[in-house]
Amino acid sequence: MPGPRRARPVVLLLLGALLLADLYFHLWPRARRELAGGGRPPPCPCRRRRPAAAAVVSPPPPPPPPRSRTASALRRLFAPRSEPAGPAAEPLLGAREALRYYRRKAARWNRRHKLYREELNLTSPAAPLPLRPEASWLQFHLGISRDGLYPRSSPTVNRLLRDMQDFTTISADYSQDEKALLGACDCSQIVKPSGVHLKLVLRFQDFGKAMFKPMRQKREEETPEDFFYFVDFQRHNAEIAAFHLDRILDFRRVPPTVGRLINVTKDILEVTKNEILQSVFFVSPASNVCFFAKCPYMCKTEYAVCGNPHLLEGSLSAFLPSLNLAPRLSIPNPWIRSYSFDGKEEWEVNPLYCNTVREIYPYSNGNRLLNIVDMAIFDFLIGNMDRHHYEMFTKFGDDGFLLHLDNARGFGRHSHDETSILAPLSQCCIIKRTTLLRLQLLAEPEYRLSDMMRESLLQDRLAPVLTEPHLLALDRRLQLILKAVRKCIDTYGEAKVVANDTTQPETPASDRVKLTT
Repeated sequence: MPGPRRARPVVLLLLGALLLADLYFHLWPRARRELAGGGRPPPCPCRRRRPAAAAVVSPPPPPPPPRSRTASALRRLFAPRSEPAGPAAEPLLGAREALRYYRRKAARWNRRHKLYREELNLTSPAAPLPLRPEASWLQFHLGISRDGLYPRSSPTVNRLLRDMQDFTTISADYSQDEKALLGACDCSQIVKPSGVHLKLVLRFQDFGKAMFKPMRQKREEETPEDFFYFVDFQRHNAEIAAFHLDRILDFRRVPPTVGRLINVTKDILEVTKNEILQSVFFVSPASNVCFFAKCPYMCKTEYAVCGNPHLLEGSLSAFLPSLNLAPRLSIPNPWIRSYSFDGKEEWEVNPLYCNTVREIYPYSNGNRLLNIVDMAIFDFLIGNMDRHHYEMFTKFGDDGFLLHLDNARGFGRHSHDETSILAPLSQCCIIKRTTLLRLQLLAEPEYRLSDMMRESLLQDRLAPVLTEPHLLALDRRLQLILKAVRKCIDTYGEAKVVANDTTQPETPASDRVKLTT
């Protein structure tokens, strides 16, 4: 049959042409992108569908890049500066004790992992993972001191943020409060602490742990005005932005938090040993992998979070040291809100409420009340009305700093300023001098708060983390805080309102702002 034989060269030529076209139009551009990006995978450009529950969506287009003036101002804001010689801040942990404790924890994890693999009849060898003293999460723990969660000039935080973005997960599980709720949910409660507010604990290859909160709401969406604060969504981007704002304010009381695209199949389902967590995974009609919280009142697929089809956007907040090493107290906020539809707390109806608080220890002396005011200023800037408790390390005593944890209900409404959050400031009329100086600095055009936040948030891989209206709302709320302080000074005088700190204010030396009213 001579016909087919004569056609073979033509077929070979066509196949060769297709191969060359594939090399030229697909493989070669991909290789050029890899070489240009230093081997890093490019950000996913695909738009994400949103299933009926809550899906990952592509972020809005980024704002125009900030001016070089802004970038240099941010570097100056964070730059290390000379401080008067003095005793080092008291550390939270002893290095030897912490290393000994975490080595025991790592050895226990390796033993349990080996037994788990044997139960599954997995024959492939799995070398035990060592605990490395230089791990960024461990250095973060050792760097916590009486001054804050991390030193101002420490490079550890940036390294920790990168590690949480890049490291492989080796286990995933529910958080402790989620475990406590399994099968024991009280459906009569108005406030349900689980369900739609699903969060997971992820452990990485260096044994560091982080709290993962998935994306539940589009960035451009505002919380409906009819929503009560205690049923609002928990937003992953609010956790990320709260860390950056806390750092800019020089509070350093929010654990390092970063955004990451998590592969829910590879990074959660395939590494979890929790059978309950495994059982709540399913594939949606849109072929997206989803999972939900296992709780009687929320055991429904419409409350699930879904990947696209596997990738899910979320926040990762670094874990604080184990409670066995560094016990913490959880204390009700004196300005706690009423978690009911029609009730009101005393502070909401009594403008002299602070006089009562001042008579109660430890608010009667020391820094505790000043720290409460700091926390109120922080919550007002992010719009968080859900600060029912605060935590402190017991080692640092009654004057230790307050931890600003669980900020996911912030940044819900940029068009509304909830001034009642500032009640501790407006009712007590007291503020730290260093806090006031920092706020005044961030009101200056050279260090405008929105510009600092915009530049800082661009470092996160999920940028833009906040929409432009949320950034501009920060400037507006900052002016309302300064207006409240001026009103207090006009009424009581600067000496009674502005409390001197034991430390010097940390602002760039060439840009000190005078305390003005």
